[in-house]
Amino acid sequence: MVDFQLHRGPIDSETKALAIKELRENDENVRNGIEKLRKLLEDDKTLYYRTDDDFLIIFLRPCKYYAESAHDLMRRVADFKQKNASLLDNLMPGDEKAAFLENNVVNVMKNRDHKRRRVLLVNSGKSWDPSRVSADQMFRIFYLIHEAAILEPETQVHGVVVIMDFDGLSMKQVLGLTPSFSMRLLSFIQDAMPLRLKEVHIVKEPFLFNMVWQMFKPFVREKLKKRMFFHGSKMSSLHKHLAPSHLPKNYGGELPEINYTGADWYPTITAYEDHIKDMNSYGFRNNE
Repeated sequence: MVDFQLHRGPIDSETKALAIKELRENDENVRNGIEKLRKLLEDDKTLYYRTDDDFLIIFLRPCKYYAESAHDLMRRVADFKQKNASLLDNLMPGDEKAAFLENNVVNVMKNRDHKRRRVLLVNSGKSWDPSRVSADQMFRIFYLIHEAAILEPETQVHGVVVIMDFDGLSMKQVLGLTPSFSMRLLSFIQDAMPLRLKEVHIVKEPFLFNMVWQMFKPFVREKLKKRMFFHGSKMSSLHKHLAPSHLPKNYGGELPEINYTGADWYPTITAYEDHIKDMNSYGFRNNE
């Protein structure tokens, strides 16, 4: 059994230094940001969110402690939840238990990368059977994982990296990736995700991948485009961004091959059901 745990302790000096450099995280900005954001939420009768310091920091960090930007982000999160209520309303880990336990589609690497970022691995090729896990279910899994990830202060600062593995992609998977899924995923990543997405790596993609990319491309904004890298089967190209010392053998790395699936870290997600239940209650007030 793989032991996954969320690390919720305070950030260390190295992470603190990065937060000061990249997120303007000094005492004054933190204090002002929290005070201003709390006031904005108190004055905003349409939104309902918790207002304790730790919770507000989840939204302030990706916005570099600009309270107005964090408030806008919270509004976009609420808007996204409302527009996708059919998928996200009261979503709990148990709702996707079979998708987690019986399929090898979405994985979180046990270790962080050399820049201390969390690495999410998506098997979008032959190991994904859309008749067993639909694209909508895949999105729901992403959503649950992000709700756990935002609890880690280290991840809030260092950010996340995604590896999308298209090894063995066939028409079955291409047809499974619906246009509505593409739009929803990009809308989430670009507008409604309170995490710093640092890089997206597309690996082992065959020629057929061009069909998938044509579906996504029109909706990808410049900021995200600059963070997307296409490597094909050249792992040396991936290694320019992710050190082999922190990658598994599957990607030309020095760590053992990944020998686990979502089933191994599903218990970690279920351990935070109370937090996920809380998150489900935030967004637009019902009386709007």
